[in-house]
Parts: sequence; structure tokens; C-alpha cells
Amino acid sequence: MNLQEYRDTYERIVAEVHSAVIGQDRAVRLLLTSILAEGHTILTGVPGLGRTLIAEAIGTVLGLKVSRIQFTPDLLPTDVTGAEVIELIAGAHRRRFVPGPVFANLVLADEINRSPARTQSALLEAMQERQVTTGGLRHPLERPFLVVATENNLDTEGVYSLPEAQLDRFMMQIEMKYPSEDDEVDILGATTSVFRQEVSQVTDPATVVAMQEFAKAIPVTKTIKQFAARLVRASRWEGDRGAAPVSKRPRRHWWGGAGKERGVDRVAQYVRWGASPRAGQALLRASKVRAIVAGRAYVTREDVMSVFGPIMVHRVIPDHRAGARGLTSEKVLDRLLAEVQEETAPKPSSSRMRALLAPMSRRRTHGPEDDRPVT
Repeated sequence: MNLQEYRDTYERIVAEVHSAVIGQDRAVRLLLTSILAEGHTILTGVPGLGRTLIAEAIGTVLGLKVSRIQFTPDLLPTDVTGAEVIELIAGAHRRRFVPGPVFANLVLADEINRSPARTQSALLEAMQERQVTTGGLRHPLERPFLVVATENNLDTEGVYSLPEAQLDRFMMQIEMKYPSEDDEVDILGATTSVFRQEVSQVTDPATVVAMQEFAKAIPVTKTIKQFAARLVRASRWEGDRGAAPVSKRPRRHWWGGAGKERGVDRVAQYVRWGASPRAGQALLRASKVRAIVAGRAYVTREDVMSVFGPIMVHRVIPDHRAGARGLTSEKVLDRLLAEVQEETAPKPSSSRMRALLAPMSRRRTHGPEDDRPVT
């Protein structure tokens, strides 16, 4: 497989999925990117946006074995992983393992937050180690193995929040938005008539594995690795940043005198729990896929920033102070990204160069409306 074959296959997959899924191009492409980067995904949004339809359609187009698990409060862990049964064969009792629905290429965990933690945790070993252990025996899962979970944002009763350790094992959390008016009209026409569009298989499991391995081989420079690590580390207030602001700046009075120093207002101080090193791994793996789709055999900062939001949104948890200031998870990530871009921007070495780059710095920080000369 070469770069052009990868791109053509990617676009054919997206086009075939859109024959059954109207709109939601961003969600389809992000989900496919996560799959080709060997990552698990959470689809969130209000009911009726087609989260289950997208997962099933993309599994059919990829030629994967798809199994669906409807999570309910009475679902047991063995209903997910499988169980050992005792059979009477030729007068002797023998134990036999009966595989559960987790033994598939793509597992659709529908409404995963409707089951308690003991059932949700049944997926942890399968998601991380690609195996299931029962009775002291390990049962490996077939490649590719992917979990696509769905959650409803409006559910407040009868649901169980996913633990942070389980959330961290999902590469992306993709929030599906309402369709546009034209797309909604097309949806009404396609779903209320006799004719129903079906998707066709484009690839097979072996091709999906080959595309995953091809993406792994894309090189990443040390500068991009440092940029991804800086994004992840900037979300943590503790550690090398200390328990309090370590960077100081003087406060100037209106008459020009210098007052006492105050701490720099970094967005990380409003984060209760930052991202783990697993987030950096996900950033680079997904960035490689985005680079190939863009026609490049190398990764740029734009590739990292294009997947930054879906990868970090469920890993960076704001605290109560962020809520008091009206900082949602998305706003926290926007400020975090702006801070890192400002810190890692090349610094001019001369006063003339600084004067030339000042408008660009203001545009990056405040937007085009502040792009005016300094008097």
C-alpha cells in the first residue's frame, strides 16, 4: 500500500458511509481516523442523531464483524466477555468457554453509561490488552479490535458516570451536532419513503490492519513530538509547574510605577485532572492518519491541532472555579492551545523583526480585529 492508495481507500469509505448517513461529515471522518489509528471512540450527543447508525454503517463498509451490546442496569460482566460452562460429555464433566459479544472486530457498546462500574470495567482488559482472561486462561481477540461506545448527553437518571481510568482508554470523544436544515430535509426524505439506502463493503479486516500499520510507519520529527508533549503537559497544574503559578509578571500602576508581582493566569489552574501520557500517544497516532489523508508523508502542527479537541476533551476535567468563570471544557482547551502556541512560537532575535511580527502575534492572540499598528 502506498500513500495514494491509502487516500483513495479512505475517501471511498467516507463516501460509502455517507450513502446511509446524511451529514455528520466531521463525526464520520473523526471516527474513521480513530479506527485507523487503532483507537476506541465515544460518540456523544442528544438522542436521535444517528450515533448507532454511524457505528454500524462504518463497520459494514470496513467489512468488520460487528457486535452490539445494549448496556442496561442488569447487564453482567459475563454477558460482555463470555463465561465458562460445564458440560457432560461421555459421562465426564468438562469446562468450555463460551465467547461473549466482545469477541468481534467492532464492538458497539450502546449507552455504555446505563450499566454500573462492574460491567463497564469488563471492557477494560479487552480495550487495553486485546484479550479476555477467564478461569486463568487468556483468550486473545482478533485484529482489528475496536470499541465504539455511545452516550446520551441528556440522561440524568439511571446512568452511571464512566470512571476516569476507563475514559482515558478511549482515544476520542466525538460530540455529534444537530444537522443543518438541508441535511435534515434530506434525512426526512430518506427515512420516510419505501426505498432505504444500504451501504456496501469497501474493505476487509486485513486491509484495515494494513492501513493501521501503514499509518504507524509515518515519521514524526522531534519538534512535533515536543509540541504534542507540551500540549499534554500544559493541562497539568501539578508536577513541574508546581502547586502555584511559577511564572511571574510585574503589575504596573496607572502612573507608571511598578507594583508587586502577581502570578500568570494559566488555564491549567482551573483543571481538576489533566491528561496522561496516553493522550500524547493518541495525538501522534491520530495525527499520522490526518497527515496521510492530507497527502503528506510527515506530520505537522496542524495535524496535531486538528485532532487535539476530540482527544483531550474527555481527559481534561475542569474544576469548580472554571464553572464559576464560565469556562467549559471546550473553552479550557481553546485557551490551553493558545497558551502553548504562544510559548512555542519562534522568538525574533532583533528589535526590527519583533516590530514586524507584532501584528501577527496580536492577530493570533486577539483575532483580526486587533490587527492594527501600535502608536
